[in-house]
Amino acid sequence: MEVIDIVSSGYKELFGDSDIKISALPQSGSDRKYFRIADGNKTVIGAHNQVPEENEAFIGFTKHFISRGLPVPEIFGYLPEKFVYYLQDLGDVNMFTWLQHNKFNFDNNAEEIYRKILEKLILFQIKGIKDLNLELCYPHKSFDRQSMMWDMNYFKYMFLKLVAVTFNERRLEHDFNLMADFLLQTKQDYFLYRDFQSANVMIFNGEPWFIDYQGGRKGAPQYDVASLLYDAKAHIPEESQKRLLDVHVDNFCSVTGDSKDEFRGYYAGFSMIRLMQALGAFGFRGLYEKKPTFTGSIVPAVKLIVQIIDSGSMPVTLPELFQTVKLVPDVPIYKALESGKNVE
Repeated sequence: MEVIDIVSSGYKELFGDSDIKISALPQSGSDRKYFRIADGNKTVIGAHNQVPEENEAFIGFTKHFISRGLPVPEIFGYLPEKFVYYLQDLGDVNMFTWLQHNKFNFDNNAEEIYRKILEKLILFQIKGIKDLNLELCYPHKSFDRQSMMWDMNYFKYMFLKLVAVTFNERRLEHDFNLMADFLLQTKQDYFLYRDFQSANVMIFNGEPWFIDYQGGRKGAPQYDVASLLYDAKAHIPEESQKRLLDVHVDNFCSVTGDSKDEFRGYYAGFSMIRLMQALGAFGFRGLYEKKPTFTGSIVPAVKLIVQIIDSGSMPVTLPELFQTVKLVPDVPIYKALESGKNVE
């Protein structure tokens, strides 16, 4: 049976055998499939995902977040045996498509929306973690050493090797371990959304709403801020990044009592590892699976990670990693992408 038929029959099983219209929504980076179901004058989103642990995490997290008053879609029904759930339709405009529509003109209006998003992030990080059932977290309950090493090796195998940049394997692994040692020194007591980027923030009735947090876990607060402000697709100007970070650090630390200096001291490191994870995904989805929307993010992501290295804001020295990253713009694949050519 086709996925669209599974979603359609599941809807009728839960809500009655009405005359519905169902259409597929564009697929993003994951293997999840989404559909818009029109039933009379109302619409519902049907989601199909064959990873049951992710479904359980999304359903459980959603119920918990709603109980905490956080802006996430309501769940209308769940059929675990069919790998299908049905949720509130938040429309088609996310922060990325909003920026696209505005031609990435980062005026005061854009920064104001980002401030709202970051204010909501603080609520997720603090209220969201309180009494959260961490048994739902998949594949890990926290952003621990193994998670960090997975991300860095994803970067190595799915990006560095695919673009054919030269590096010393032993020295790079040594730097990966130093990076993990450093990042694990900071507080890991908050909800880590994990994929807190523009495509996962819906703009609904003029306000930000949030989706795709099934990969969430316990972790450090800097990671999600970096995910948002160093989102390669969003093209946030460096000055706007700095202003938004300044406001966020002030707001977060005034609520939590955490040290502003400590937050900033680890921010560059979490920005690095987030961009490494993103480049691994862009390499896998773009260079390996040949999806052009992902190859288009490689050049801006590399420029962002070079920006961090050149800023000198990393408190730990990682010579092989830094050198390898700075060699990427010289490889033929990168030059082809930068010039707008197709990469075979």
